[in-house]
Amino acid sequence: MDSANALVKDFSRHLREGRRRSLHTVRAYVTTAERFCAFLMEHIGGAVGSKEIKALKQADIRSYLAFRRGDGLSNNSAARELSAIRAFLKFVGGGADDNSAQIPKIKGPKVTRGVPRPASPDDIIAMAEDIAESASEGWVGARDWAVLLLLYGSGLRISEALDLTGDALPLSDTLRVTGKRDKTRIVPLLPKVREAMEHYVDLCPHPMTAEQAFFRGKRGGPLSPNLIRRVVQQARGKLGISDKTTPHALRHSFATHLLAGGADLRSLQELLGHASLSSTQVYTAVDAAHLLDVYQNAHPRAS
Repeated sequence: MDSANALVKDFSRHLREGRRRSLHTVRAYVTTAERFCAFLMEHIGGAVGSKEIKALKQADIRSYLAFRRGDGLSNNSAARELSAIRAFLKFVGGGADDNSAQIPKIKGPKVTRGVPRPASPDDIIAMAEDIAESASEGWVGARDWAVLLLLYGSGLRISEALDLTGDALPLSDTLRVTGKRDKTRIVPLLPKVREAMEHYVDLCPHPMTAEQAFFRGKRGGPLSPNLIRRVVQQARGKLGISDKTTPHALRHSFATHLLAGGADLRSLQELLGHASLSSTQVYTAVDAAHLLDVYQNAHPRAS
C-alpha cells in the first residue's frame, strides 16, 4: 500500500514535472495535502494510503474543512484549500479523464467579492493553474494555461490570441499579432509564456499547420472564446477571485502592472495596439486609484 508520505511526494513531483506548476502553487498544494493526510490519520484512526483516500466520502472532506475552520480559516482560504484537495484526490485516483466521477462532490464555501481592481499576479496564476488542473485532459489543461498566460503576459485581447495560427511557429521572444482593423503589432513573449505555448503544442493531438488555428478545440476546430470565459468563471468562483476578473481583465491587469512598473504611455499604447493615446490614458486613472488605496491602507495619517 502506498503510504501518505509517498503519495504526497509523488503528488509534488506530478505538480512540478507533469503539470509544470509554479513553486508557489506546488508549495501551497503540497502543504494542504500533507495537512489533509495528517487529519485523515486521526479521523479514520489508522494509516492512510491510496485505498483509504479513494474511499473518502463527502462527509470526510466536510469534516476536514470544519477542522480547518477551527484554525480560523477564512471562506476564501477554505475555497483555495478545497481546490488543492480536489487536485490531490484526482491524482491519487490515477488522474484519468473519467476519474472526476469518483471524487466526492462538495460545494465550496461562499466567498467574499472584492472591490473591482486589476487582478493581482498571484490571483491570475492561481486561477490559470486551477483551470489547467481541472481540465478533462492534459493537453486541454496545457492549452488553457497557455491562453491565459498569453493574455496576461502579452496583453492580448482574447480574439487576438484565438486568431493566432500555426504560422506563429517556431516561437521566439516576440509575437506578431493582428488586432482591430487588421492592424498588426509586435508584442513580447516572455520565456514562461513561450514555454507554456510550446508545451501545449507538444501535447496537442491535432496537427499544427500554418493555416489552422493555433489554439484548438477538442474536435480540432478553432477554440471558442466562450469556453475560455466559462472556465475562468468557474475557477474564480472556486478561488474567491473577483467576478470582474474576466479574460479581457487580464489585458487590463497587464497594462496597469506595466504602468505601475514605470512603462510610459506611448510604449504601452504600442503594446496594447490602441489607435489613440486617449484609449491608453484610462490606465493612469486605474493606477492612481490603486496607489491611493495603498496609501490609505498603509499611511499612519491616512485615517
